[in-house]
Amino acid sequence: MSFDGLFTKAMVNELSRSLKGGRINKVHQPYKNEVILVIRANGVNHKLLLSAHPSYARVQLTNEAYENPSEPPMFCMLLRKHLEGYILEDLYQVENDRIIIMEVKGRNEIGDISYKQLIIEIMGRHSNIVLVDKTRNIILDSIKHISFAVNSHRAILPGHPYVFPPEQNKKNPFESTEEDVLRLIDFNSGKLDRQLVDHFAGTSPLFAKEVIFQSGLANRASLPKAFIGLIKKIQSDNLLPSIISYGNKEVFYLFPLEHIKGEMKTFSTLSEMLDRFYFGKAERDRVKQQGHDIERLIINEKEKNEKKIAKLQDTLVEAEKAEQYQRHGELLTANLYSMKKGMKEIEVLNYYDEDGGTVVISLDPRKSPSENAQRYFSKYQKAKNSVSVVIEQIEKAREEVLYFDNLLQQVQAASPKDIQEIREELIEGGYIRERQKRNGKKINNAKPVLDLFQSSDGTDIIVGKNNKQNDYLTNKLAARDEIWLHTKDIPGSHVVIRSKEPSDTAIREAAILAAYYSKARNSSSVPVDFTKVRHVKKPSGAKPGFVIYDNQQTVYVTPDEEVVLKLKKN
Repeated sequence: MSFDGLFTKAMVNELSRSLKGGRINKVHQPYKNEVILVIRANGVNHKLLLSAHPSYARVQLTNEAYENPSEPPMFCMLLRKHLEGYILEDLYQVENDRIIIMEVKGRNEIGDISYKQLIIEIMGRHSNIVLVDKTRNIILDSIKHISFAVNSHRAILPGHPYVFPPEQNKKNPFESTEEDVLRLIDFNSGKLDRQLVDHFAGTSPLFAKEVIFQSGLANRASLPKAFIGLIKKIQSDNLLPSIISYGNKEVFYLFPLEHIKGEMKTFSTLSEMLDRFYFGKAERDRVKQQGHDIERLIINEKEKNEKKIAKLQDTLVEAEKAEQYQRHGELLTANLYSMKKGMKEIEVLNYYDEDGGTVVISLDPRKSPSENAQRYFSKYQKAKNSVSVVIEQIEKAREEVLYFDNLLQQVQAASPKDIQEIREELIEGGYIRERQKRNGKKINNAKPVLDLFQSSDGTDIIVGKNNKQNDYLTNKLAARDEIWLHTKDIPGSHVVIRSKEPSDTAIREAAILAAYYSKARNSSSVPVDFTKVRHVKKPSGAKPGFVIYDNQQTVYVTPDEEVVLKLKKN
């Protein structure tokens, strides 16, 4: 676990320097398990993210933009009542655990001084955010309600006294010496990293493995020195927050981890590192929760049309036998004199064969000779007429597959605000029913909100991330002589450079955005077409987001998340 007790201590130190003595001006709750506090301190507005997400629980300053719901949740309303306008007097960690307490002071509705505690417990799926009346030690509310039926040690419910989680009775590493390490660790039992975690508060397997690696042979002489050395490094606050990428995994920590071999990125602050590490991860999880039904529907529709194509192609193969049915009918007509009712087959001279061979034709014994001949002529006529219909149906089914393949890519790259637009598109297309709205409001027809980026040379670049945004960007917003980009023959976003004569740098960076927001995000050397908007056309009756274009040029780029982040910050 990266966000361990040691990481919590360092984060509290970082936050205290920026926030202590600040005023809480605004409270938002953009998502079910996350709260944003806007705190004015040292002449600057800081956004403090408090997350009780089961997988991404953390506390950090953030520069990311979060979209707030139209109606704030009840917990958010309660926090606004008790925290807005209050002063953050102190911020500290409980012992060496992953618990942070924010001490706030302000005046209540009748003007009396009031003291509250906002307690953030960072404990994986048990994470929570709890507002406590400090004077009475009574819980006012929490972002998650926990009853005694779930936790026999304590209940996290309004009106109950706040009780800390059970103590683990571990040694505080910041008060430990090399002798303490020697006394607590049994070198003959093995699993030294596990022993470190079991005996020292706030240490995680990640930190313990680094201690073992730093100690080399991990004996009685080297292990205590490595452990105390890393603890002193944390105490000195001389840290270099790092993200290490290896294989398909990423980990972060207070300082570079030498026991993990991979690509390393360093950052100036812990919060900056966490913004980078969680870029897209937590949002993707929220999208998965909000759009699970949409993704399942899209996959089902795509698979249904793929099966339909396979069946239609079998029908087409059968239809291609039309000429053979015609010949059999003509051969039977020429040999009616030798046929009798009740025959199952007949062998006749095949006068279509230049070598003069024979052919065996199957018959329906229940039909007369002329009826059997007519049966083949009917099959010929039916097969001939069906060819054009089947080809048309195959083409339509292929368009549906392409459409849903494109939608699937959009869902996988969507932000929470994009999911609602995709849902509205599917409702308008008749693929899903519109949910009954309690307030009777119709589908939101507001203009789509597009993602804005800026190239290194200052040129604005706009990206559409779903069909509604793509149609609006290409057909309404973009000027005719601005530059339009899209991945070549690959589902992806429409991208527009707000310039008639963009630089090569702007084109290359816009192409990277087009590749990144496409199905080829994890590929290299992705072909991206670009042309003027005037050369992009939407065919009459085409699916949302579908266009054709010409006069294009092609550039090859490799999607790079670092470049995308940089262009977004610009």
